[in-house]
Amino acid sequence: MVYEFEGRTEKEAIDRAAEELGLKKDGFDVEILEAQRSGLFKKGYVRIQVHTDNQVTREGLPEDDDVDDEISPTVDEPHSQAVFGEPDAKNDFEQNMLQFVEGIIQRMGYGGKASVLFREEHKLGLKIDSEYSSILIGKKGKNLDALQLLVNIYAGRQGREDMRIILDSENYRIRREESLVRLAYTVADRVRESRGSVLLEPMNPFDRRLIHTTLNDISDVETKSEGEGLYKQVRVYYRGSLH
Repeated sequence: MVYEFEGRTEKEAIDRAAEELGLKKDGFDVEILEAQRSGLFKKGYVRIQVHTDNQVTREGLPEDDDVDDEISPTVDEPHSQAVFGEPDAKNDFEQNMLQFVEGIIQRMGYGGKASVLFREEHKLGLKIDSEYSSILIGKKGKNLDALQLLVNIYAGRQGREDMRIILDSENYRIRREESLVRLAYTVADRVRESRGSVLLEPMNPFDRRLIHTTLNDISDVETKSEGEGLYKQVRVYYRGSLH
């Protein structure tokens, strides 16, 4: 399900989403659609889009009329630390995830080995080691994103809708983040010089959020998402140029 929320800051918008949906903050994906800094004559404004696998309403109740129990209000919990260094499966769920990933790769016609990269309370990182990593990752990580989506759907069918699976290979996710941060600052400099705007390539929700948050503290630059579907574009523009 997809919902939109607004707030003066990203945190306020996310807090509002968690409260209204009755979910923990790590129970949904957040995409920043638009972010504007506060100024002398303008209040700060952030509009986010929330993606959740749970069938919930804005009131925080399941859409299924047969479910009687209300979802408990969200309680902030300390952020759990990721656990690295134990690549082998520790339980049946992890073993099923690893076998599922390896099975998909084999059906694609490629060899590969899956292992556990890290563990958090509601997040499990998996790593693919393969001589065909460049193919499995794909252009801009689109193949890796597709594989990750399938793994998360399978995890849900295993009764673990609460667990988010992060799939990586050759440290692509980290390298991509570093590349996007550099891109964001480079584009911001161009926009400040030209007093205009730059429309970036289509990106997935995670990549777009990284662009938004990276540039959020630059006072004279703003960002907004444009387009439809999963892969939208981020426009970076000089403050005031689109108003």
